[in-house]
Parts: sequence; structure tokens; C-alpha cells
Amino acid sequence: MAGRSKKKAETIFLVCEETGDYNYAMKRKPGGEKLSLKKYSPRLRRHTTHVEKKK
Repeated sequence: MAGRSKKKAETIFLVCEETGDYNYAMKRKPGGEKLSLKKYSPRLRRHTTHVEKKK
């Protein structure tokens, strides 16, 4: 196992598409496609689409 690099979990932020607010932070392994989830937006008080963004 010498020489194998482990992929570290990176912090990503879920940003509301409608308001641009950074509402959620989570850790995940790098790679793969961008997340796009329906999450609660406190400002709008309803569920909206949130997309992944790196700060």
C-alpha cells in the first residue's frame, strides 16, 4: 500500500439557486458529478434546488 494516495474528503457547500445563499455544508470525496438536491431554504421558507459549490 505504499505510494497509494488516499482521496481526502473535501468540504462542499450547497447553494440555493434562487437566493444564492450558502445554506448547507457537507463533506464528500472528490470526483463524480455535481450534486443538485432539493433542500429547505430558510429565507424563502420552502424547498428549492440547491447546487454544489466549492468556496
